[in-house]
Amino acid sequence: MDSGVSSPEKQDKENLVGINSKRLGVCGWILLTLSFLLMIITFPISIWMCLKIVKEYERAVVFRLGRIQADKAKGPGLILILPCIDVFVKVDLRTVTCNIPPQEILTRDSVTTQVDGVVYYRIYSAVSAVANVNDVHQATFLLAQTTLRNVLGTQTLSQILSGREEIAHSIQTLLDDATELWGIHVARVEIKDVRIPVQLQRSMAAEAEATREARAKVLAAEGEMNASKSLKSASMVLAESPVALQLRYLQTLTTVATEKNSTIVFPLPMNILEGIGGISYDNSKKVPSA
Repeated sequence: MDSGVSSPEKQDKENLVGINSKRLGVCGWILLTLSFLLMIITFPISIWMCLKIVKEYERAVVFRLGRIQADKAKGPGLILILPCIDVFVKVDLRTVTCNIPPQEILTRDSVTTQVDGVVYYRIYSAVSAVANVNDVHQATFLLAQTTLRNVLGTQTLSQILSGREEIAHSIQTLLDDATELWGIHVARVEIKDVRIPVQLQRSMAAEAEATREARAKVLAAEGEMNASKSLKSASMVLAESPVALQLRYLQTLTTVATEKNSTIVFPLPMNILEGIGGISYDNSKKVPSA
C-alpha cells in the first residue's frame, strides 16, 4: 500500500518512465540506458511490444531488475514496459467468490456435523498480493477452511443452528485481520448449509413435536378455563333476568330453524319436568288405597 503522498515531480516521473531513482545503482542505470537504446533502435516495432493495456478492473505490478518498480501498482490504461529489464504481473481487483467445501466438524457438545460456506473477498492492494504471498487466492481459500473449523468447533449445535449471522460475522472479522498483510479485504462470509446425522434429525423432530403438543395442550386448557369463566358470567347475568333467558331461547330456536333441519328439539325447564314427575308419583300412591 502507498502510505505516503509523493511529490508531483516524482509522480510524473514514475507515471511516464516508471523508475525509482533511489533503487537504481550504477549497473541499473547502465541497463536502463541500454534498454532505451534498444527500444529506439528497433522503433517502431519495439513500441508495440513495450506498450501494454491494463483494463479498468486490473492493476499491473512492474518488476524492474527484480525489484518492484513503484510502491503503487500501475493502471488502468497504457503502461510502458522496457524490454529485457521489466516484468509485470496483472492483478484482478474484482470480487472473488470462494466456495468452502463441506467441513466435518465436532462441535463443543460432541456432535459431528458438516458445514459449508462461501467467502466474498477482493484485492485492494495489488503490490501486497504479489509481493507478500505466493498464491493469494489459494492461501485465502485454505485459511477460510481452517477458520471455519476453528470457530465452529467452539460452538454447540444449537448455537450453530440459531446463530449463523453472528458466527459468519466472527469468521469475517478473523479472515479480514489475517489477510490484511496480503492486500485482501473480506467483504462477506455466509454459512450455506449445516448437515447433521439422520438419527439426530429424527430425535430433534420428535423433541420439537412433543414441545408443540405440550404447548397445544396448555393453550387448550387456558381456552377452556377462559370459556368457563365467560359461561359463569353469562349464567349470572341470565339468572338476574328471566326475560333475557326467554329471549336467548327464542334466538336459539331461530338459529336452528335457519339451518333447514327436519327435527327441532324444544328444551323444557327442569322445574316443569320435576312438577310432572311429582304429579304422576302422587297419582300412583293414591290408586292402591282406593
